[in-house]
Amino acid sequence: MALPQTIHAPVSGQSAPIGVFDSGLGGLSILSAIHALLPNESLHFCADSRYAPYGEREVDFIVERAFSLSAWLIEQNAKVLVVACNTATTRAIEALRAHIAVPVVGVEPGIKPAAALSAARVVGVLATANTLHSKRFQQLLALHGNDCQFILQPGYGLVAAIERGDTDSPELCALLERYLAPMLAAGADTLVLGCTHYSFIAAAILKAAGTQMQLIDTATAIARQVERVLDSNGSRAPADATPRLCFYSTGDGKLQQRLLHTLLDLHAQVECVTIQSERSCTDEGSEIPVAFSSHINENNSY
Repeated sequence: MALPQTIHAPVSGQSAPIGVFDSGLGGLSILSAIHALLPNESLHFCADSRYAPYGEREVDFIVERAFSLSAWLIEQNAKVLVVACNTATTRAIEALRAHIAVPVVGVEPGIKPAAALSAARVVGVLATANTLHSKRFQQLLALHGNDCQFILQPGYGLVAAIERGDTDSPELCALLERYLAPMLAAGADTLVLGCTHYSFIAAAILKAAGTQMQLIDTATAIARQVERVLDSNGSRAPADATPRLCFYSTGDGKLQQRLLHTLLDLHAQVECVTIQSERSCTDEGSEIPVAFSSHINENNSY
Protein backbone atom coordinates (compact mmCIF):
# COMPACT_ATOMS: atom_id res chain seq x y z
CA MET A 1 0.00 0.00 0.00
CA ALA A 2 1.41 3.39 -1.02
CA LEU A 3 1.37 5.91 1.81
CA PRO A 4 0.58 9.57 1.09
CA GLN A 5 3.02 12.43 1.12
CA THR A 6 3.30 14.37 4.38
CA ILE A 7 -0.05 15.86 5.34
CA HIS A 8 0.61 19.47 6.32
CA ALA A 9 -1.65 21.28 8.74
CA PRO A 10 -2.92 24.78 8.09
CA VAL A 11 -1.70 27.45 10.46
CA SER A 12 -3.70 26.94 13.65
CA GLY A 13 -3.78 28.89 16.88
CA GLN A 14 -4.37 27.95 20.48
CA SER A 15 -8.13 28.02 19.96
CA ALA A 16 -7.99 25.41 17.18
CA PRO A 17 -9.73 22.11 17.99
CA ILE A 18 -8.31 18.78 19.04
CA GLY A 19 -9.28 16.18 16.44
CA VAL A 20 -10.38 12.77 17.72
CA PHE A 21 -11.42 9.75 15.65
CA ASP A 22 -12.43 6.15 16.18
CA SER A 23 -13.95 3.36 14.12
CA GLY A 24 -17.23 4.12 15.87
CA LEU A 25 -18.40 5.68 19.09
CA GLY A 26 -16.00 3.95 21.50
CA GLY A 27 -13.64 6.90 21.24
CA LEU A 28 -16.22 8.99 23.04
CA SER A 29 -14.77 7.52 26.23
CA ILE A 30 -11.47 9.20 25.35
CA LEU A 31 -13.18 12.43 24.31
CA SER A 32 -15.06 12.51 27.61
CA ALA A 33 -11.80 12.16 29.57
CA ILE A 34 -10.09 14.88 27.50
CA HIS A 35 -13.04 17.24 27.98
CA ALA A 36 -13.06 16.61 31.75
CA LEU A 37 -9.34 17.40 32.04
CA LEU A 38 -9.20 20.19 29.45
CA PRO A 39 -12.62 21.88 29.53
CA ASN A 40 -11.44 24.95 27.57
CA GLU A 41 -10.43 22.91 24.54
CA SER A 42 -12.64 22.59 21.47
CA LEU A 43 -13.03 19.00 20.30
CA HIS A 44 -13.99 17.60 16.90
CA PHE A 45 -14.93 13.93 17.10
CA CYS A 46 -15.39 11.78 14.00
CA ALA A 47 -16.85 8.27 14.22
CA ASP A 48 -16.10 6.10 11.18
CA SER A 49 -19.33 4.25 11.84
CA ARG A 50 -19.92 3.34 8.20
CA TYR A 51 -16.96 0.98 8.42
CA ALA A 52 -17.13 -0.09 12.07
CA PRO A 53 -15.91 -2.25 13.60
CA TYR A 54 -12.23 -2.23 12.61
CA GLY A 55 -11.40 -5.29 14.73
CA GLU A 56 -11.74 -7.81 11.90
CA ARG A 57 -10.79 -5.54 9.00
CA GLU A 58 -7.69 -6.00 6.85
CA VAL A 59 -4.66 -4.03 8.01
CA ASP A 60 -4.34 -1.98 4.79
CA PHE A 61 -7.99 -0.95 5.06
CA ILE A 62 -7.47 0.27 8.63
CA VAL A 63 -4.35 2.24 7.68
CA GLU A 64 -6.10 3.90 4.74
CA ARG A 65 -9.09 4.87 6.87
CA ALA A 66 -6.77 6.27 9.56
CA PHE A 67 -5.04 8.48 6.99
CA SER A 68 -8.30 9.65 5.42
CA LEU A 69 -9.86 10.53 8.78
CA SER A 70 -6.68 12.28 9.93
CA ALA A 71 -6.48 14.33 6.74
CA TRP A 72 -10.14 15.33 7.09
CA LEU A 73 -9.69 16.44 10.70
CA ILE A 74 -6.60 18.43 9.74
CA GLU A 75 -8.73 20.17 7.12
CA GLN A 76 -10.95 21.17 10.06
CA ASN A 77 -7.82 22.86 11.50
CA ALA A 78 -7.04 20.24 14.18
CA LYS A 79 -3.92 21.15 16.17
CA VAL A 80 -3.52 17.66 17.66
CA LEU A 81 -4.87 14.31 16.50
CA VAL A 82 -6.03 11.60 18.89
CA VAL A 83 -6.42 8.11 17.46
CA ALA A 84 -9.05 6.98 19.96
CA CYS A 85 -9.03 3.39 18.73
CA ASN A 86 -6.69 0.65 19.93
CA THR A 87 -6.89 -1.24 16.63
CA ALA A 88 -6.09 1.83 14.51
CA THR A 89 -3.27 2.77 16.92
CA THR A 90 -1.59 -0.63 16.75
CA ARG A 91 -1.89 -0.78 12.97
CA ALA A 92 -1.38 2.82 11.83
CA ILE A 93 0.15 5.08 14.49
CA GLU A 94 3.76 4.81 13.31
CA ALA A 95 2.84 5.62 9.71
CA LEU A 96 0.62 8.49 10.81
CA ARG A 97 3.40 10.05 12.88
CA ALA A 98 5.80 9.74 9.96
CA HIS A 99 3.49 11.45 7.48
CA ILE A 100 1.38 13.93 9.46
CA ALA A 101 2.76 17.29 10.50
CA VAL A 102 0.78 17.64 13.73
CA PRO A 103 1.23 15.73 16.99
CA VAL A 104 -0.54 12.35 17.00
CA VAL A 105 -1.59 10.69 20.26
CA GLY A 106 -2.67 7.05 20.21
CA VAL A 107 -4.23 4.63 22.67
CA GLU A 108 -2.81 1.30 23.73
CA PRO A 109 -3.94 -1.41 26.14
CA GLY A 110 -2.75 -0.74 29.69
CA ILE A 111 -0.33 -3.66 29.93
CA LYS A 112 2.20 -1.74 32.03
CA PRO A 113 -0.21 -0.57 34.79
CA ALA A 114 -1.89 -3.99 34.82
CA ALA A 115 1.42 -5.74 35.42
CA ALA A 116 2.22 -3.28 38.19
CA LEU A 117 -1.13 -3.69 39.94
CA SER A 118 -1.81 -7.43 39.68
CA ALA A 119 -1.16 -9.18 42.97
CA ALA A 120 -2.04 -12.59 41.53
CA ARG A 121 0.34 -12.05 38.57
CA VAL A 122 -2.48 -13.19 36.28
CA VAL A 123 -4.03 -10.58 33.98
CA GLY A 124 -6.82 -10.81 31.44
CA VAL A 125 -6.84 -8.73 28.27
CA LEU A 126 -10.07 -8.11 26.36
CA ALA A 127 -9.42 -6.52 22.95
CA THR A 128 -10.12 -6.93 19.25
CA ALA A 129 -8.41 -9.77 17.40
CA ASN A 130 -6.58 -7.21 15.27
CA THR A 131 -5.09 -5.54 18.34
CA LEU A 132 -4.05 -8.81 19.96
CA HIS A 133 -2.31 -10.04 16.81
CA SER A 134 -0.47 -6.81 16.09
CA LYS A 135 3.30 -6.51 16.40
CA ARG A 136 2.87 -3.40 18.56
CA PHE A 137 0.77 -5.29 21.13
CA GLN A 138 3.27 -8.16 21.24
CA GLN A 139 6.01 -5.60 21.90
CA LEU A 140 3.97 -4.17 24.78
CA LEU A 141 3.72 -7.62 26.34
CA ALA A 142 7.44 -8.23 25.93
CA LEU A 143 8.37 -4.83 27.34
CA HIS A 144 5.98 -4.56 30.28
CA GLY A 145 4.67 -8.06 30.90
CA ASN A 146 7.23 -8.77 33.61
CA ASP A 147 6.44 -12.05 35.35
CA CYS A 148 2.69 -11.95 34.70
CA GLN A 149 0.60 -14.48 32.86
CA PHE A 150 -1.61 -12.73 30.32
CA ILE A 151 -4.81 -14.40 29.12
CA LEU A 152 -5.84 -12.83 25.82
CA GLN A 153 -9.45 -12.81 24.68
CA PRO A 154 -10.75 -11.34 21.39
CA GLY A 155 -14.00 -9.54 22.11
CA TYR A 156 -15.94 -10.82 19.11
CA GLY A 157 -19.34 -9.16 18.88
CA LEU A 158 -18.83 -6.61 21.65
CA VAL A 159 -18.15 -3.53 19.52
CA ALA A 160 -21.09 -4.28 17.24
CA ALA A 161 -23.36 -4.61 20.28
CA ILE A 162 -22.18 -1.30 21.75
CA GLU A 163 -22.63 0.42 18.38
CA ARG A 164 -26.26 -0.71 18.56
CA GLY A 165 -26.57 0.85 22.01
CA ASP A 166 -26.52 -2.51 23.80
CA THR A 167 -24.55 -2.18 27.03
CA ASP A 168 -26.31 -4.60 29.39
CA SER A 169 -28.65 -7.00 27.54
CA PRO A 170 -28.84 -10.64 28.70
CA GLU A 171 -27.16 -11.67 25.45
CA LEU A 172 -24.25 -9.28 26.00
CA CYS A 173 -23.85 -10.36 29.63
CA ALA A 174 -23.82 -14.02 28.59
CA LEU A 175 -21.10 -13.27 26.04
CA LEU A 176 -19.02 -11.47 28.66
CA GLU A 177 -19.41 -14.34 31.10
CA ARG A 178 -18.11 -16.72 28.43
CA TYR A 179 -15.13 -14.49 27.66
CA LEU A 180 -14.22 -13.90 31.30
CA ALA A 181 -14.67 -17.49 32.54
CA PRO A 182 -11.17 -18.75 31.60
CA MET A 183 -9.58 -15.65 33.15
CA LEU A 184 -11.48 -16.05 36.40
CA ALA A 185 -10.71 -19.77 36.49
CA ALA A 186 -6.99 -18.96 36.16
CA GLY A 187 -7.20 -16.56 39.10
CA ALA A 188 -6.87 -13.30 37.17
CA ASP A 189 -7.36 -10.28 39.42
CA THR A 190 -6.92 -7.59 36.75
CA LEU A 191 -8.57 -7.03 33.37
CA VAL A 192 -7.22 -4.72 30.68
CA LEU A 193 -9.91 -3.05 28.57
CA GLY A 194 -8.08 -3.10 25.23
CA CYS A 195 -10.73 -1.32 23.18
CA THR A 196 -12.14 2.15 23.81
CA HIS A 197 -15.67 0.82 23.27
CA TYR A 198 -15.39 -1.42 26.32
CA SER A 199 -15.49 1.50 28.75
CA PHE A 200 -19.20 1.67 28.05
CA ILE A 201 -19.77 -1.91 29.25
CA ALA A 202 -17.56 -1.65 32.36
CA ALA A 203 -20.57 -2.12 34.64
CA ALA A 204 -21.61 -5.30 32.80
CA ILE A 205 -18.02 -6.58 32.91
CA LEU A 206 -17.79 -6.01 36.67
CA LYS A 207 -21.12 -7.72 37.14
CA ALA A 208 -19.84 -10.77 35.25
CA ALA A 209 -16.47 -10.73 37.05
CA GLY A 210 -17.82 -10.22 40.54
CA THR A 211 -15.36 -8.76 43.01
CA GLN A 212 -12.36 -10.68 41.71
CA MET A 213 -11.14 -8.27 39.02
CA GLN A 214 -10.07 -4.64 38.82
CA LEU A 215 -10.36 -2.93 35.44
CA ILE A 216 -7.58 -1.06 33.65
CA ASP A 217 -8.93 1.71 31.41
CA THR A 218 -6.40 4.15 29.91
CA ALA A 219 -8.79 7.02 29.01
CA THR A 220 -7.54 9.36 31.76
CA ALA A 221 -3.91 8.56 30.95
CA ILE A 222 -4.54 9.44 27.29
CA ALA A 223 -6.12 12.76 28.32
CA ARG A 224 -3.03 13.56 30.39
CA GLN A 225 -0.80 12.78 27.41
CA VAL A 226 -2.83 15.18 25.27
CA GLU A 227 -2.35 17.81 27.99
CA ARG A 228 1.42 17.24 27.95
CA VAL A 229 1.53 17.56 24.15
CA LEU A 230 -0.43 20.83 24.23
CA ASP A 231 1.80 22.27 26.94
CA SER A 232 5.02 21.24 25.20
CA ASN A 233 3.86 22.92 21.99
CA GLY A 234 2.42 25.99 23.70
CA SER A 235 -0.92 25.27 22.05
CA ARG A 236 -3.27 24.93 25.03
CA ALA A 237 -6.46 26.95 24.64
CA PRO A 238 -6.59 30.16 26.71
CA ALA A 239 -8.61 30.25 29.91
CA ASP A 240 -11.20 32.55 28.33
CA ALA A 241 -11.71 30.35 25.26
CA THR A 242 -15.22 29.35 24.25
CA PRO A 243 -14.95 25.61 23.54
CA ARG A 244 -17.04 23.83 20.93
CA LEU A 245 -17.83 20.13 20.83
CA CYS A 246 -18.54 18.99 17.27
CA PHE A 247 -19.60 15.47 16.34
CA TYR A 248 -19.38 13.86 12.91
CA SER A 249 -20.12 10.39 11.59
CA THR A 250 -19.55 8.59 8.31
CA GLY A 251 -22.62 6.52 9.12
CA ASP A 252 -26.19 7.35 10.00
CA GLY A 253 -25.91 10.61 11.92
CA LYS A 254 -29.33 10.12 13.49
CA LEU A 255 -28.31 6.74 14.93
CA GLN A 256 -25.08 8.18 16.34
CA GLN A 257 -27.05 11.06 17.83
CA ARG A 258 -29.25 8.61 19.72
CA LEU A 259 -26.19 6.70 20.89
CA LEU A 260 -24.57 9.90 22.17
CA HIS A 261 -27.54 10.23 24.49
CA THR A 262 -27.46 6.53 25.42
CA LEU A 263 -23.72 6.34 26.12
CA LEU A 264 -22.93 9.82 27.47
CA ASP A 265 -26.33 11.29 28.27
CA LEU A 266 -25.39 14.04 25.83
CA HIS A 267 -27.83 15.82 23.53
CA ALA A 268 -25.91 17.04 20.49
CA GLN A 269 -26.22 17.20 16.73
CA VAL A 270 -24.18 14.70 14.72
CA GLU A 271 -23.28 15.76 11.20
CA CYS A 272 -23.10 12.99 8.61
CA VAL A 273 -19.95 13.31 6.46
CA THR A 274 -18.41 11.40 3.57
CA ILE A 275 -14.70 10.64 3.97
CA GLN A 276 -13.47 8.39 1.22
CA SER A 277 -10.37 6.26 0.91
CA GLU A 278 -9.30 3.95 -1.89
CA ARG A 279 -10.50 0.72 -0.32
CA SER A 280 -13.68 2.19 1.13
CA CYS A 281 -14.74 3.19 -2.39
CA THR A 282 -14.61 -0.47 -3.46
CA ASP A 283 -15.97 -1.88 -0.20
CA GLU A 284 -19.52 -0.50 -0.47
CA GLY A 285 -22.07 -3.25 0.00
CA SER A 286 -19.45 -5.97 0.37
CA GLU A 287 -18.81 -8.27 3.26
CA ILE A 288 -16.32 -7.04 5.84
CA PRO A 289 -12.89 -8.39 4.85
CA VAL A 290 -11.88 -10.68 7.69
CA ALA A 291 -8.30 -10.36 8.84
CA PHE A 292 -8.32 -13.54 10.95
CA SER A 293 -10.09 -16.80 10.28
CA SER A 294 -12.84 -18.03 12.58
CA HIS A 295 -10.76 -20.91 13.97
CA ILE A 296 -8.48 -18.58 15.92
CA ASN A 297 -8.14 -19.69 19.52
CA GLU A 298 -10.54 -17.66 21.63
CA ASN A 299 -8.25 -17.79 24.63
CA ASN A 300 -4.50 -17.37 24.41
CA SER A 301 -2.24 -17.40 27.42
CA TYR A 302 1.16 -15.71 27.45
